[in-house]
Amino acid sequence: MKVLVPVKRVIDYNVKVRVKADGSGVDLANVKMSMNPFDEIAVEQAIRLKEAGTAEEIIAVSIGVKQSQETLRTALAMGADRAILVVATDDVHNDIEPLAVAKILKAVIDEEQPGLVLAGKQAIDNDMNATGQMLAALTGWSQGTFASELDIDGDTATVTREVDGGLQTIKVKMPAIITVDLRLNEPRYASLPNIMKAKKKQMDEKTPADYGVDVTPRLTVVSTVEPAARAAGVKVADVAELVAKLKDEAGVI
Repeated sequence: MKVLVPVKRVIDYNVKVRVKADGSGVDLANVKMSMNPFDEIAVEQAIRLKEAGTAEEIIAVSIGVKQSQETLRTALAMGADRAILVVATDDVHNDIEPLAVAKILKAVIDEEQPGLVLAGKQAIDNDMNATGQMLAALTGWSQGTFASELDIDGDTATVTREVDGGLQTIKVKMPAIITVDLRLNEPRYASLPNIMKAKKKQMDEKTPADYGVDVTPRLTVVSTVEPAARAAGVKVADVAELVAKLKDEAGVI
């Protein structure tokens, strides 16, 4: 079974994001970029499936700027077998929208015929949380979102989902689209020998036109603002003053 793993290049989660002075977006100048953390978990899960003998080949796919090849090399160093880079834009500030990404992934699926797609539940830069669901709709495949546990047995997959009320376990037919959550696993670090080997692994470069997909944006970002600064705390002398402030100032009682 082939496993397809989409990965995205995003601002590293350790970096403090800063908004441009004109509010047109976030500042990406000299900012460290890395693989989306949820996608990293998806890559790790694919590798574990291969180690268990369930998967035979892992294909990593990235859609975006040419620099995304660095992200794909990371996936290859972790254990993916080959990669496909779809260069959809030259502007690092141009984020390819979920529907366009899903259409490209659908075309890749038609070409590669994988038995499973493992994707991060969302990207930490735009928090769309939509690509996996859209891809399932386009393919007509089963889907299991927010997976914290995954067990594949023959032509079925048992997925434990993290939902608002706790955990929900479902069984879906293969092939399937699974989007993964944080608690599914802890990704491995790529070893130096594997990093060197990754440089020689196959990476095909494509464009959206190769798949007949139009990536023209449908959404326009009107403005970007930083979250409001948190107000400083206030010390109170006694319980009576605390109750008074909660009642008169905060209005919570």
